[in-house]
Amino acid sequence: MIQRTIQPQIQEALTFFPVVGIIGPRQVGKTTLVKIVERQMVQPTLFLDLERDSDRQKLTEPELFLQQYTDRCVIIDEIQLLPTLLPLLRWSIDQYRRPARFILTGSASPDLIKNNTETLAGRIAYFELMPFSLTEIGAVRNLYEHWFWGGFPDALLAPTPSLAEMWLENFVETYLQRDIRRIGFEITVVSMKRLLKILASASGTLLNIDGLSNSLGMGANTVKKYLDILEGSFLIRRLQPFYINTTKRLVRSPKVYIRDTGLLHQLIGIRSLEQLQGSMWLGNSWESYVIEEVMKAGNKRFEYFFYRTQAGAEVDLVLEATKTRQLTIIEIKYSTNAAPSRGFYSVAQDLQPQNQYVIVPQGEAWQRSESVKVCGLRWFLMNELLGL
Repeated sequence: MIQRTIQPQIQEALTFFPVVGIIGPRQVGKTTLVKIVERQMVQPTLFLDLERDSDRQKLTEPELFLQQYTDRCVIIDEIQLLPTLLPLLRWSIDQYRRPARFILTGSASPDLIKNNTETLAGRIAYFELMPFSLTEIGAVRNLYEHWFWGGFPDALLAPTPSLAEMWLENFVETYLQRDIRRIGFEITVVSMKRLLKILASASGTLLNIDGLSNSLGMGANTVKKYLDILEGSFLIRRLQPFYINTTKRLVRSPKVYIRDTGLLHQLIGIRSLEQLQGSMWLGNSWESYVIEEVMKAGNKRFEYFFYRTQAGAEVDLVLEATKTRQLTIIEIKYSTNAAPSRGFYSVAQDLQPQNQYVIVPQGEAWQRSESVKVCGLRWFLMNELLGL
């Protein structure tokens, strides 16, 4: 069993919040984690899996059913399949408020679930459970295996590469054919799959809505809707540009990334790490991987951006500490040459950050100059990031 880093935070939240929500993509271990937490709870529990017809039938008259179990922690798995429950949960909590009334899991973000706007505000603590992070897998897999196969448990831990490939391919098909429609969205499967493949080939580049619209032969509003669905299902990330008042013209479009690099490699048809290292996608894949790992490890301690001027000066990642507003700039390089680009120094002059890093695949931290530190990804996540 691989320990999930958010488990202690979830257990702490259950001592205070009436509802704890665990959200993330399908097949990342939300149900497994909840059952571990359930076994450690003192109070009695009731587990309802909304993918089981028998459990859904119990909620035909949900108010009557739930009133029988106010003494228990009711765990509702895959809440996005029955979003009409949410107002009732709010009413029930307001009638009898205590910690750990409900634990909810969902494979869609709160914003994507219909009728959920602010429904449980002030009553719920949300936690995002993503595929295994580099810091979680420990000695189970090395960095390169994790980067190539991604963090979905069944792909990363598959006994053979062919089974991992098969799982990733089936994940995409199941997501497109079933999961999106089950949360109430009508999509054209062929167009959504083409969009995913285009986004994979462009992972780490600026988002161009008009270009996507022309490539797919669909309206810009439809493209935006599809992007919202993909982001709300935790498959893509739109990284926003950092903005400051300056005389320089800044790029305003977000960058787009496929969040899991195993999924990214499956979508672009890369079948081995050796093939990836000889491909045109190497740099963008490594950048996608590092950004996602930094954001997993940093969590809500930072806000995350990139910075680019119209003249081309750029840093791959800007961290703004939520409490102190201190800035950290990061250049990501898959190279033994750790020299920052000229644009990196230009951005440092613009932003005057407190910390400057170049992240490479391996190695401990060392000072390249008085202001710039170079370190391997694992070292950065487990040592440097903690002190920012």
